[in-house]
Amino acid sequence: MTALACQAFDRSEYASRLMTRITALASIALKGNSNHFDDILFSVKPHVGQQNVAKRIQHDLNHVEHPRNSDRLQDRYSIRCAPHVIGVLEDSLPWLRNMIENELNSANDNPIIDGIGEHVLHGGHFYGGHIAMAMDSMKNCVANLADLADRQIATMVDVKMNNGLPSNLSAASSERHFINHGFKAIQIGCSAWTAEALKLTMPASVFSRSTECHNQDKVSMGTIAARDCLRILQLTEQVLAATLLAAVQGVRIRILNNEIDASALNPEITAMIDDVASFFDLLEEDRPTDMILRQTIEYIQTQRWALYQTS
Repeated sequence: MTALACQAFDRSEYASRLMTRITALASIALKGNSNHFDDILFSVKPHVGQQNVAKRIQHDLNHVEHPRNSDRLQDRYSIRCAPHVIGVLEDSLPWLRNMIENELNSANDNPIIDGIGEHVLHGGHFYGGHIAMAMDSMKNCVANLADLADRQIATMVDVKMNNGLPSNLSAASSERHFINHGFKAIQIGCSAWTAEALKLTMPASVFSRSTECHNQDKVSMGTIAARDCLRILQLTEQVLAATLLAAVQGVRIRILNNEIDASALNPEITAMIDDVASFFDLLEEDRPTDMILRQTIEYIQTQRWALYQTS
């Protein structure tokens, strides 16, 4: 269970940073209000992880150099409250790491042999309660990233909410727009993956079962918690991959329509858009997208993009 927890920690840390970058891209695509991430605003809400998320988005949006005041006073929660959602995971990562590392460097066997004092000590160090708690907590935070990204892509495809983007983010020409579906099926997929991720957040640690004639009458369920967490991470990475492609599609459409000045974009944002565009052609005519989604998930899991390395 501790080995799985180490894997989960690495993936969740990266997912937090990627979701931060996706939020910035989604804000640009939706022509959002960059003031939602202002450092003065977050100075009165001093959760350090949350502040770091807001600072990263503010940096991505070039808020200080080019503040964007949209025609909306307030963006929807999935944009405006993104630092508050991602920040829960960011602020949890240090104590999750401490708990996992402490367990990793501790004795977990029974009995414990004291060679110096010649004692054989029988105890319960095999009990994985700390890992179970860490994984049950982590999977809640990670699933909330999936839920956040799912709301963002739902906003970007909906003409009632996307501030002038085409329906389903289709870049098809005007005469063929009504026979192309763009990101419609992908957004439906995100909803399904998110639903499964959220369902798996039920804490495993409270479902202890008694075995071995009630000798093993209270167990941690830590391995199930860790496995659930990895499954939630897989589902979340699928949602992040889809939302990343959607956000980049939205930004590119804005640029093509001369609604965004590409030269005013943050260089790191520009580099990421260019990189995604190198393997994902603008979705104009409908085409199969399963392989490009799998490829993007692989890029996420191999941490293709170096994100906020100095923050």
